[in-house]
Amino acid sequence: MGVIQVNNIRLFTNHGCLDEEAKIGSEYRVDVEVKADLKKSAKSDKLADTVDYVHLNHIVKEEMAIRSELLEEVAQRILDRFFKEIPMIKKAKVAVAKINPPIGGNVAEVVIILTKKR
Repeated sequence: MGVIQVNNIRLFTNHGCLDEEAKIGSEYRVDVEVKADLKKSAKSDKLADTVDYVHLNHIVKEEMAIRSELLEEVAQRILDRFFKEIPMIKKAKVAVAKINPPIGGNVAEVVIILTKKR
């Protein structure tokens, strides 16, 4: 088993429960980690034998562009697509962070983390 991480995917989008968040948007960071059998790709040196991190990034960007009230819902959609579109993934973790959330305090970020396995 091997691990592929795509870290610090930075996006600007409009998630949140407040009308203000829908209008002005905010910055987000997404980190993903997937576990898969990477023995074949380690020997073959072929993209077809591994989890393409470009595909992972593409899924994250598409799902983050769909407005949701809760970050949990966005993270779950990302996980669901990973497992639907990339059969060799055995386990995945997605962390979605809202940078400078509007919660009335000096908070750098809020982060939700979801995991899923086959």
